Amino acid sequence: MSWQSYVDQQLVGSGSVSVGAILGLDGSVWAKSAALNISAAEAKALTSAFANPGAAQSTGLFFGGASNKYLLVKADDQSIYGKLKAGGFAAAKTNQSVVLGFYAEGTQPGQCNTVVERLADYLKENGY
Repeated sequence: MSWQSYVDQQLVGSGSVSVGAILGLDGSVWAKSAALNISAAEAKALTSAFANPGAAQSTGLFFGGASNKYLLVKADDQSIYGKLKAGGFAAAKTNQSVVLGFYAEGTQPGQCNTVVERLADYLKENGY
């Protein structure tokens, strides 16, 4: 299965993730939803946040431009959850990548978190 298939089928196909991505730990984009606007700097900021989650939690993370600051409701060296208005995101680190999923208004955050964490666990179990 290609990285794009994981994004399209496992993340977005779940119905609990509106757009998603799989990023390398260096911030490179391995695959993403066509509708996801994430800059190289935003991807790098997310992957770097796992090394210093306390600092990231105090400053938040931006996706889709400077006007979209997500407040972090959970941040540790394995998972980061953020919220913006009625939507938010979940990110989970694997051995080589970060699985990222965004949810929109009307989706329970826990549903998105579960989908993202399960895919990350699967990738970890398979060496990624």
